[in-house]
Amino acid sequence: MPEGGPVDVSPVLRKAVRSDVPRIGALMRRSVLELFPLFHDERETAAAARYLTEPDTVLIDDGTYFVHDVGGEVVACGGWSKRDKLYTGSGAAPSDDRLLDPATEPARVRAMFVRGDWTRRGLGRAILARCEQAARAEGFGSLVLMATLPGVPLYRSFGFREVRRARMPLPDGVTLDGLSMDYPLR
Repeated sequence: MPEGGPVDVSPVLRKAVRSDVPRIGALMRRSVLELFPLFHDERETAAAARYLTEPDTVLIDDGTYFVHDVGGEVVACGGWSKRDKLYTGSGAAPSDDRLLDPATEPARVRAMFVRGDWTRRGLGRAILARCEQAARAEGFGSLVLMATLPGVPLYRSFGFREVRRARMPLPDGVTLDGLSMDYPLR
């Protein structure tokens, strides 16, 4: 143990910065490899680890992406977007970077990942609360997301409602089950 007593291992929630990108990517892959096998087969897990774990630097540059940091290690991440892209892995569309109209369109919750040994500690909930607060402050009336199966219990417990079941095609032809969900801010 270091001199002076125990080291504080409480996660610090903060905005992500560009230098976090390698740690965010590593966390995303680790989270998928640890949690997806509880809901998906080996092929689906491998595809998710390949296509859903690329950090979106637009979210970081927009200041809408957050990490829980423990001594320089990222143990949870997630955020929201004021842009049109719904989820990583959905392919590129010409409108992905288009700014949404807060008066008529919902903000998007994006790229939520928690390391397996840090789940069930309120980290995801804290990120969602920060997203809710920030999107509301920018005038958005609701949040939407495309949930992968490991995230559904968190989103439901936070108050997101199921809109419809969805199939998320990935570039290699694998399709993941998911849920389109929404959360009113007004």
